[in-house]
Amino acid sequence: MKKNNNIITLIILLISCHLIGQNTVGIISNTDEAYQGYTIFAPNNSLHTYLVNNCGELVNKWTSTSTPAASVYLLENGNLLRTGKVANTEISFGGVGGKIELFDWDNNLLWTYNYSSNLISQHHDIYPLPNGNILMLAVTTMSSAEAITEGRDPTLLTESKLFNEQILELEPVGSNGANIVWEWNVKDHLIQDIDVTKNNFGVIGDHPELLNVNFLNGDSPVANWLHINSIQYNSNLDQIILSSRKMSEIYIIDHSTTTAESESHSGGTYGKGGDFLFRWGNPIAYNKGTFTSQKLFGQHFPHWIDDSFIDGGKIIVFNNGLARPYSSVDIIAPNQITPGVYEYDTNTGFLPLSNSWEYTASPDQTTFQSSIISGAQRLPNGNTLICEGTKGKFFEINQSKETVWEYINPDTSTGILTQGDTPSANFVFRAKKIALDDPALMGRDLTPSGTIETNITAPTCTLLSVDKFDLADLKIYPNPTKGLVTIESNSKIDKIEFFNIYGKLVKKSNIISNVNISELRTGMYLIKIYSENKVSTKKIVKQ
Repeated sequence: MKKNNNIITLIILLISCHLIGQNTVGIISNTDEAYQGYTIFAPNNSLHTYLVNNCGELVNKWTSTSTPAASVYLLENGNLLRTGKVANTEISFGGVGGKIELFDWDNNLLWTYNYSSNLISQHHDIYPLPNGNILMLAVTTMSSAEAITEGRDPTLLTESKLFNEQILELEPVGSNGANIVWEWNVKDHLIQDIDVTKNNFGVIGDHPELLNVNFLNGDSPVANWLHINSIQYNSNLDQIILSSRKMSEIYIIDHSTTTAESESHSGGTYGKGGDFLFRWGNPIAYNKGTFTSQKLFGQHFPHWIDDSFIDGGKIIVFNNGLARPYSSVDIIAPNQITPGVYEYDTNTGFLPLSNSWEYTASPDQTTFQSSIISGAQRLPNGNTLICEGTKGKFFEINQSKETVWEYINPDTSTGILTQGDTPSANFVFRAKKIALDDPALMGRDLTPSGTIETNITAPTCTLLSVDKFDLADLKIYPNPTKGLVTIESNSKIDKIEFFNIYGKLVKKSNIISNVNISELRTGMYLIKIYSENKVSTKKIVKQ
């Protein structure tokens, strides 16, 4: 865990929130089990990006001249990297954007980059790399002739064009430029079995590393045949993971290649060039398994869980439920021969055959369902944040899959909702929780400035300050401590509780002299001291 003394201020503000009344938007519920952090989100039809605390109070807001398309990222230096929509009559499917913007913490526009024309467009997602470059997901247009050359069945070209999905790695230059330092295109990794005269003719089932250019997964033959909606990165493996909504598949490719190698079938750390290293979710797409083998259904936001978290190194994905009446959040543990080299079964395809963890609503699965957008994030304390995008609803579940925090976006396509309104048209592509000790927040003014929703008549969530109630002549020492803590007061102390910075109870004691906390990890803790139905909260550092 990162260490910084500024975390003291954050803990004081956020260590405990409790719901007082029932709301219809904004904060709905909150418990001590919720991961203590800030949530960032950009409503689909809004010019604003919001950062709210666990009480749903606004701590920062960025405003653009365009709506998002569709992802936003808070960078470690406090800058906001976001996508933006540009009008494009030739490329107009959902998620199409056309530009990237960079704002500082104070909403000053630092850099913008347009990638939009009649033939090309950024769409859906970007990803900020550790080296400062940016991965950008985009489409380019292939004419009918180009698509036929790549093996597309001419009868499937109903729009006289076909979209090639590409990834560009951008090195920002100046205030509105970029150098393209790496490139990958799906058109270089296609296979087909209908035209023996084409270079990419082959047996589909023998080449899982390639994409069947004529597989439609039951969809209509449109130009937007793949609809890749997410791009994420693993710096340990130097691999990229993509999500195709139309194919109901996720793909992993090698980022270590040169651009020339990415066009080929060899080279790079894993020796496969730009071919798929792994694919999962719908094996019939490469002639393995049956329709009953399909596990993903129009999914969004597959990404690797941080290695230090519960289920670290596995892939978490929001499984939307396209063609089924419910959504789920799935965790997948790809079988690896060595790190980044994935096991393949010639009969069933890439392994595993099923997910290793799943969340669905209970007892009625259909009460949790978002057919498009959405995402999920595993948190450091083992909880999972879920964005049910079409409802603008973010909720956090604990390891027992119980809801411990819930928020509903009040910024809609028709304006900001008033508390008491029934939420609608409040779509959110993705939401993410930011840790209290994230470098982006260090030294920032995080004083709440009210809520996004209007007409708040009474407090709905109370923040517990460290001095909410102060016992007379209370002493806590030594502080910092390496293990033993003594608490002294003239008042009768009934019990004491220790909480970590995530708000999780880690120790209880009825002893007030020489309390041994040596088993706790090094870091900051909050002590709740109970005396005659009153509570005092103090901070302590365990060395």
